[in-house]
Amino acid sequence: MKLYKKLVLFLLMALTISCEEVVDLDLEESEPRLVIEASLVWNLNQVQNPLFIKLTTTAPYFDEDIPPAAGASVRIFDEAGTEYDFEETEPGLFRNDGFTPEPDLVYELEVIYEDEVYRATESIVSTPEIEFIEQDNEGGFSGDEIELKAFYTDPAGKGDYYLFRFFHEDLSIQIYDDELIDGNQSFAFFSDEDLESGDEVVFELQGISRGFYEYLFILRSQAGSGGGPFQTQPTVVRGNIVNTTNPENFAFGYFRLSERDVQSYVIE
Repeated sequence: MKLYKKLVLFLLMALTISCEEVVDLDLEESEPRLVIEASLVWNLNQVQNPLFIKLTTTAPYFDEDIPPAAGASVRIFDEAGTEYDFEETEPGLFRNDGFTPEPDLVYELEVIYEDEVYRATESIVSTPEIEFIEQDNEGGFSGDEIELKAFYTDPAGKGDYYLFRFFHEDLSIQIYDDELIDGNQSFAFFSDEDLESGDEVVFELQGISRGFYEYLFILRSQAGSGGGPFQTQPTVVRGNIVNTTNPENFAFGYFRLSERDVQSYVIE
């Protein structure tokens, strides 16, 4: 696991600080696996926008380059059998300009790579609008940070899940469920001690499925796990994509369809 390898490297660095003996680290390498990045997201009130699916393969830990998975066949089918082909515009990057999904329909992704077929199904998840953004100059734990709240209204009785993305100097991500806010107005908040008047922050709200929420929750839990050298090692996090030809040779990644609303705010 990448996290485990980073831990081993950290321990190795600590050892080299106290002695000059060179230690060769032999990391076990597994066969490359296909990685499918198929997050298809539409802006609210926009009929059509270019959509991309990216295919790569896993690489040894010390490799800096991520190998593209070129030469695949990538398609999406709807329930009526309509086919949407994604054209490879550069190695491993596939584009479609004419696919606009309809609510309540199930769509199937099909990727054929090296004579193996990978499939996943998903429906588009709707998203409420960001209604307004509120600034508080006495936010944060110390009460001296600029805090922003982006308000939205959760539809009642649906069991919704949300992904919030904040763009400032870096990308910050939060995920929510509506267990405590069902049918009510709520907000996501963002604060940064370095925010200043005139800075721009971009808010992006996406509706996501329960499956994708749980997938992100596990990824976030593992990425944020501190632990020690004797902690239980993280498990392989698998998405909703199945290799129907050879199930043991599973792919990493997730196929999903979501709407999004994007609003920008300039610090006063």
